[in-house]
Amino acid sequence: MSESLIVICPHCHAANRLPAERLDEGGTCGKCKDRLFVGEPVALGAANFDAHAGRSDIPLLVDFWAPWCGPCRSMAPAFAQAAKQLEPQFRLAKVNTEEEQQLAARFGIRSIPTLALFRKGQEVARQAGATDAASLIRWVRSQR
Repeated sequence: MSESLIVICPHCHAANRLPAERLDEGGTCGKCKDRLFVGEPVALGAANFDAHAGRSDIPLLVDFWAPWCGPCRSMAPAFAQAAKQLEPQFRLAKVNTEEEQQLAARFGIRSIPTLALFRKGQEVARQAGATDAASLIRWVRSQR
């Protein structure tokens, strides 16, 4: 019997079971029938953050950002490019710290942009400051 992974839908945030050997094929959500991997960052807030960070077997890379932050805006295209290359091995998400001040406080976000990598609800790595796509991808893959 093959190992199955829990993957959270980026659209309806439902938990889905996906055979590990079929991860690269993607899959569709059992609830909303949309694709489980779309190659772009997912916007997360207090209502759905814990599902993605804690329940999913896919590591979650979060960009804590704000719309008024110049470096955050300049890094956004690189983060989106990284999502295309890192999925389905990693889920990339963005948390707007202006709208989600409680989440920012919960994780002690002191400067933005801040990238935080989560596995099974635990933060395992953090990097502050804007970066290009290639450096971001290298950093994330080095955290295995």
